[in-house]
Amino acid sequence: MSKDISSILSGWPFDPESNSARIVRGDDGEEKLQVRLDLGLLQMDFHGRPDGERPEGAESWLEWYEQRQREHDAAHPDGPPFLLEGTDCARLLSEGVQYYHRYLGFWQVRRYELCARDTKRNLRLFAFVREHARREADKIQFDQWRPYVTMMHTKSVAAPLVELRQSDAAMAVIEAGIAAIEQFLVDYEQTHRKDQCFELLHLQAWLAEVRASRRQGAAVPEHEPIDRPIDRLAALRVALATAVAEERFEDAARLRDEIRLAGESS
Repeated sequence: MSKDISSILSGWPFDPESNSARIVRGDDGEEKLQVRLDLGLLQMDFHGRPDGERPEGAESWLEWYEQRQREHDAAHPDGPPFLLEGTDCARLLSEGVQYYHRYLGFWQVRRYELCARDTKRNLRLFAFVREHARREADKIQFDQWRPYVTMMHTKSVAAPLVELRQSDAAMAVIEAGIAAIEQFLVDYEQTHRKDQCFELLHLQAWLAEVRASRRQGAAVPEHEPIDRPIDRLAALRVALATAVAEERFEDAARLRDEIRLAGESS
């Protein structure tokens, strides 16, 4: 079998102005996420590490280090703290970039619940390094991305709520994201640069749009019957949006599969 992927690339030209992600069925029968790059493509598993590896038998290096930290603290309750060295942080950073590529791909194909799952994971990574890295430089290398990942997490959780016109819930999510970015600026004594923080300005503008849309939204007619049949697809989509908002990502993935199957059978 040829290892040349030219035929795949020629059938999917790279266009930086258009959607560069798609979902395919892998040879193992599982869905794969592909992201088209100018020099090729990335193919990633939906779950676990994007490259499918299990370092030291763990789901990822992050889970492995978290377990080592718990074991260290249990064995040395009054001893020196658990610390991440530079090589540990380099390993975690490389892994975090994999999740970055995957959550951007999930965002492009509108798999919001999986984008939310992966952005939440990387935010957990930043917090772990912030707490345990020996060197301040390593902490900053990770944490500098906190506003951007917070913005993407907020968007992925709020987007399905906006689409379903659950404005109050969406606004609460966006407001929480804004507060988290403002806290980042407080943490680094950068509150005077609020008007230069793209992520903060982006969420503030979106919040204003959702508020304006809510004020202008059409009311449900009073004569509309309340005993009309429930649209199963609509109910599933509402349940999916709720699961994403509540960060129940396994439930969200299951509901997404149900929506796909319901759509195929209708």
